[in-house]
Amino acid sequence: MATRREALAAGALMPVAPAALSDPPPAVMVSTWDFGRQANAAGLERRRAGGAALDMVEAGGRVVEAEGGNGSVGLGGMPDRDGRVTLDACVMDHEGGIGAVAALEDVVHAVSVARQVMERTPHWMLVGAGAREFAVAQGFPTQSLLTPAAEAAWREWLKSSEYAPRPNSENEGWASMPGGPNNHDTIGLLAIDGQNRMAGACTTSGMAFKMRGRVGDSPIVGAGLYVDGEVGGATATGVGEDVVRVAGSHAVVEAMRHGMDPTAACRSVIERLARLRGTRVAGSQVALLALDKRGRAGGFALQPGFTYAVTDATGETRMERAGALFA
Repeated sequence: MATRREALAAGALMPVAPAALSDPPPAVMVSTWDFGRQANAAGLERRRAGGAALDMVEAGGRVVEAEGGNGSVGLGGMPDRDGRVTLDACVMDHEGGIGAVAALEDVVHAVSVARQVMERTPHWMLVGAGAREFAVAQGFPTQSLLTPAAEAAWREWLKSSEYAPRPNSENEGWASMPGGPNNHDTIGLLAIDGQNRMAGACTTSGMAFKMRGRVGDSPIVGAGLYVDGEVGGATATGVGEDVVRVAGSHAVVEAMRHGMDPTAACRSVIERLARLRGTRVAGSQVALLALDKRGRAGGFALQPGFTYAVTDATGETRMERAGALFA
């Protein structure tokens, strides 16, 4: 494994290991980070009930949004520097249907609002007050998303107001570290249903203590999420500004279209980002996760620590730890 210095100096052009000769069972759902296990369980339940791929990823996203204790998605997500929790989400299906919300307040299930934008409006994205008004009109209940624990962490952070992303915060115990950055907070989900249709979703409360109005990659189709029914799908997590620079998820899908397996495709885009940004990403985390139409899953990251859940049709779920560019 190359060091940061060696990888950046070499342009991050290290050879990609060949695929294993014995492939695992085809996956029907993958999700980012450790909480992907619970998300996949909910998605698989919808699949077994005859639900479409879009139902699967929505169900999985809703589980994490409502959990309230992860500090990174939905209820209990870390607030912006003004103490307000704002949510971003998008969905995409195999036919190019897209829907998204950004800077949504007071509504837990941003992923479901994004789906409603796709299915009930002529637009693909609604933001801020307009997104909230639409959600209320569609019957979504409103509530404060700022939990006591998240508020306490924000007030502790105010003492220093230091702002620096920390890699892999999704898998760390944010509640035990008041004021910790917890700064690239996403669950991305990809699924294949019983009719071999694909869909994806991405939902987040965004960077902790971000500037008010900041939007990252998670609700941006082609950055935080992209699905092509002929090829597969990809989703991103990490510092959203860097994901957007390389249109991360779309770039992964295009690499798969041209013959790369999911892991190699993810790696190729991470390497591109490292060449583009050099030492400016040496301490940041960006990770990509992909699922192709054959049910092959793979991921790759800038930094070690990115995990993802892979579930097959039998319900067997395994946690994978992605390879990383930097040691």
